[in-house]
Parts: sequence; C-alpha cells; structure tokens
Amino acid sequence: MIKKVLSFCFFYFHLTAQAQTFNGTGGAIPDNGNSVDFVIPVNGLPSVIDSGFGVETVCINLTHSYDADLDIALIAPDGTQIILAASVGGSGNNFTNTCFNQNATAPITQGNAPFTGTFKPMGILGNVNNTQNPNGNWTLHILDTYPFADDGDLIDWNITFGNNPAYANPFKQSHLPIVIINTNGQTIPNDPKLTAQMGIIYNGPGIMNQLTDTPNTYNGFIGIEVRGSSSAGFPQKQYAVETRDSLGNNLDVSLLGMATDNDWILYAPYTDKSLMRNRLTYELSNQMGLWAIKGRYCEMVLNGNYMGVYELTETIKRDKNRLDIAKITPADTVGDELTGGYIVKIDRIGGPYWNSSFPPDQTNPDNNVMKYQCTEPDAAEILPVQFDYIQQYVDSFETAMASLQFFNLTTGWRKYADDESFMDYFFINELSKNVDGYRLSTFFHKDKDSKGGKIKMGPPWDYNLAWHNADYCNNETTTGWAYRITDNCSADLSFWWKRLMLDSQYKNKMKCRWLTLRTTVLDTTNIFGMMDSMVNYIGVAANRHFNTWQILGSYVWPNPSPLANTYAEEIQQTKNWIAARLTWMDNNLPGICNPAGITEVPKIEVITYPNPVTDALHFNYATAHTRSLQIKIYNAYGACVLIKPLQSIAYQDIAYNIPVNHLHAGMYVLQLIENDFVVSNSKFVKQ
Repeated sequence: MIKKVLSFCFFYFHLTAQAQTFNGTGGAIPDNGNSVDFVIPVNGLPSVIDSGFGVETVCINLTHSYDADLDIALIAPDGTQIILAASVGGSGNNFTNTCFNQNATAPITQGNAPFTGTFKPMGILGNVNNTQNPNGNWTLHILDTYPFADDGDLIDWNITFGNNPAYANPFKQSHLPIVIINTNGQTIPNDPKLTAQMGIIYNGPGIMNQLTDTPNTYNGFIGIEVRGSSSAGFPQKQYAVETRDSLGNNLDVSLLGMATDNDWILYAPYTDKSLMRNRLTYELSNQMGLWAIKGRYCEMVLNGNYMGVYELTETIKRDKNRLDIAKITPADTVGDELTGGYIVKIDRIGGPYWNSSFPPDQTNPDNNVMKYQCTEPDAAEILPVQFDYIQQYVDSFETAMASLQFFNLTTGWRKYADDESFMDYFFINELSKNVDGYRLSTFFHKDKDSKGGKIKMGPPWDYNLAWHNADYCNNETTTGWAYRITDNCSADLSFWWKRLMLDSQYKNKMKCRWLTLRTTVLDTTNIFGMMDSMVNYIGVAANRHFNTWQILGSYVWPNPSPLANTYAEEIQQTKNWIAARLTWMDNNLPGICNPAGITEVPKIEVITYPNPVTDALHFNYATAHTRSLQIKIYNAYGACVLIKPLQSIAYQDIAYNIPVNHLHAGMYVLQLIENDFVVSNSKFVKQ
C-alpha cells in the first residue's frame, strides 16, 4: 500500500510539474584551442526526466566574429552530450536570442548568421530525457575550433524544462553493424587517446542488429581520439581507435572480418554526402591491383547519442594482411634486410622527416621545400641507419628524375621506381580529381631489394574531397588535371608528376594501361554498379544519417554547386560528374598506345601547339634545375632561322610562347636545347 501511494504521488507530481527556466551567466570564449564550460545548477525538479517532463529548449546569446569556428554542446548531469551547433554560419557573426528546440521547423544547418529565432539542434536534444535525475549541473560546452583568429563572448544562456519535452532518437536497430562507444562522460580529445569502452553488435548478413543486443563482435576497452585536419572541425567527428586490454596494452583483434590488428579508424563521411567517396576509391584501387584499406559501413552511438553512418576501416600499416612488405627490425642494419620495407608519407608533418634536395613544383614562394616522413618503421622504432637509407634512396630517385637522361630505361628514374604503380596512382587521383592528390595524404612505399625493391606509389588515402566534392582550385570542373593544381592556386607538390609527362615511353605505356582499364575496372558500368551496390547496402541508414545531420541542400565546406536536396540526387550528380570526367580523360590523356612488338626509343617529348600555326607556337616544359635553355627553329632545308634563349625556373612547368608570324609558310623543326643537350625535336607547319 505504501508503494502504491508513493508511486501515485510521483505520478501526480510528474504531471503537475510546471515549466521552469534556469538562467546562466556567460564569459569569454577562449581563442587558444581550449574549450570552456558554462554551468547552470538545477534543483527542485522531479527526480526523473523522460517523455512526460524534461528538457524542452536551450537558448543562447553570444558574440563571435566567425560562427563556423564554434562547436556548441549541452552536457547533462549524467554526462550525455548533445551537439547544438557546430561549423554553421560561415564567416557570419553572433547567435542572438538563438533557441534550440526539437520541434522547430528549421534546422540550425539551414539558418544564416546572425542566428536569431528557434532552430532544431544538430544533435537529438531529447536524448538527455533518458530517465536521469535532472537536479545537478547542466553545462554549455563551447570550443573555438580555429584558435588564434577570432574572439567571442557568451553573454548568457538558459535551459527550460516542461511538459512538452524534446523527443529521444528513435534509433533502435540496423541492418548495419552497430558500434557503441562510452567515454563515461569524458570529452574525446585530439591527443592523447582517451580510455573508453566499445561494443560492436553484428549478427550476420540479413539479420537485424538490435541496440539492446549484447555486443558480440567486440566488447572491451579502447583508446580513442579525434583525428583529421579540416574534418576535426565538423560536428560529426572521425576517430582513431586503438583496441586495448584491461591493462591498457595494445590488443590485436579482427573486427567485422578485417585483418587482425589494434589500430582502426571510425571514418565520418560528414562533408561527403554520397557516403562513399573513400570506399569507392579504395575498391577501385584494389581492383586495379593498387592495395587499399578495407572498411565496413556501420552506425555509431556515442554516449547514448546516435551519430549517423560511419565506416570502420583499417589503417595503412605494414602487415601480411595489409600492405604486404617486409618488416624491418632493429637487427636490420646492413645488406638486403636494410633495404625494406618502408612506408613514406607526404602530408602535414607529425614526426621525424627530411627535406628533399629538390624544391617542389609550387606557386607559393613561402614554402620552397618538400618534406618526407617515414611512417613505417615509425618514429619510435626506426634506427638512424634505416632513416638514412630510405632518405638516400628517395634522393637517388629524385636525382635520376631531375637528370637530363631521366627517361633512360636503365639509368633514369625507373631504376628506382615502379612505373605501373605511378600510372595507377595517377589514374585514381585524376579520375577522382582529388584536390589533395600528390601533396597531402600521399603515401609511397619500398620493399626490400630481394622482393622488387623499387618505390611504389600508394596506398591511396583520404578521398573525401575528391569525386566532385571541392569547390576550390578549379577542382569542381570535369576538365583539367589535378597534377597541375599549381596552375589554379598556391600549392606544393613533388616535381615528379610534370616531369613524367615529358617521358614519351611512360606516356605511351600509360595510354595503353588506361585503354585496358577502361574496358575493365574503369568501365563506366562497373563504376556505377559499385556505387549502386553501396547505396543498396547502406539502405535506410542513409535516411537516419541525414535526419540527424540535416545537411542535404545546405552548404558544408567545401561542397561545390549545385547542392543536392536528396541523397538520390547526390548520387546521380556524382555519377554525372564521373561520366563527364571519364570522357574528358579519354580525349585528353597524352600518349600513343603502340602495338605490341614495336620497339620504342624513349625520349623527352615536348608537344607544340597549335599545329599548323599562324602567329605563335606554344609548348610546355618542366626543367629540373635552373639551366641554360634555348630553342632553335630550322626550315625544311636545314637552315637555322631562329635562335631564342628562354627563361628557366627550376621545377616549374612553364608555358612558352614563340612568335612565328615572321616565318614563311612551310615545314619547320623546333629544337629544344637544355645545357647544350638537345632534349626534343618537334615538327610544325607554318600556314
């Protein structure tokens, strides 16, 4: 009888509880990379908040001169964290009387700065109404993700509890694996990794996975940290995960059928609204024979919050089940054992590196050096003698590439590098028109000499800004070459790629390789079939993803126009772009595929245009040093009719324009001479 009375009293109090607003003060928002918490103590409410009584609205007033820099979240007393707004508003200012309510019509992602009015938050506000006790500290957590640039202040904020609470996320089951991570209320840092728990639920193909199921693929400890550069500023974060035992030691496991290891990535396709740009790249690469990481689509729940579609992937590592090259140990200091295997990265530097002896092809004079970082063996394992070896080997390769006889089959660049891997890597970057290609997230590797021992490009990595998903450096167009990015914006990349386009045999062999791939892996039907399979596999999970991240039809950096309003439209637009890109590459890839058995003499090939010509002859040439450079033009009788010195800038692919309007009509030969060495003879007709 006493239990019934108590239950009735609680039920009556729950129904008659009045809406109540709690107010909090503000303060400065740090611009130094550190977050700040503003706390409202709440008391006097029922001991449980749920679908009958709970949080209704959160309102903020703040000033900031670049709203998109801010991540703003609500943290409940039990540690549940809800993203209110992140990376919205672009360069606009301020949140003025801005309220977040689950029942609002417009999501915050579709609003404009200065934000004023009521918006649907980016996270599911109702997830705090999870039967927790609301009496305690509620926290507004703010992080300026772009430090040392823009200042701001929180003026005030408030939180309202009432009888029309925000509803919880209805996510309960999925045909995809479900990844559940619990940080026990702690915020995941960029570095170092935070100890947390992870469970993975996967019952097999065709069987639904319930959120209430006991994790059966993995259920244990992890270390986790936010990863990425520009992507770290997105509200859907991606994470580096390390599986661990109870003592914090690395624990090698197989996850969802992938090779046993302890290093994993939870990739968030936030800015990639197709949800597949990375996976499409890696699958095509594997079909071409260019090894790429495996991955599995999943849906993720973090601290009780549904976070959308993710991809659990492998990392780039040396392993017999990943990148299968030799392992170097501390004992490998001489002979064949010293020669491999190594993995080298071109990217933002995060460990020991060396400077190339050869400046990059670039348009930014502030940075005139290429940096190479060895990631395998990593910084903690590599010995000085091993570091020196791979540095000297790469230097020898670049020296050969820079030489006048770089195209020589015996002594040129092929002595140190595998040409087919360069071709396939080129195709992947160019077909996808990867804005980061060749200069960021770029890997190459070298096995020991007894196993081939030459530099091979790859594995490919990080293509979320490829396949028509970057609106800068002319990358949104279907025309033009990604390796010529310096024609359109300031960027640094190795001088190799433009130099290779002077090697006649490389271009001809590359043309043959392209024609073969276009009838197999890179056949349009094959590519579109892979995309359709991925769409079908992701299925209704895409709806949940975009209901959570309401970004379809909204600009997310650096999405190009036009912006798709539906997921199906995003896929179709991507297909249309790929089809046009394939056609452009078919028509513009240099080289001539020679029939088998025809002996070809490799040479430097300089292509003059237009041909025939009336006024001015054009050609491009990339020198490898600042050298003496001149042209001579001979008429059909062998008489020299023009000698002209040319400007030469090291590693720059310069477009030369030679006036020829004074020449009589007829056939001519243009001879390009570098340091007294004739590098090219090109015929042209003067009209």
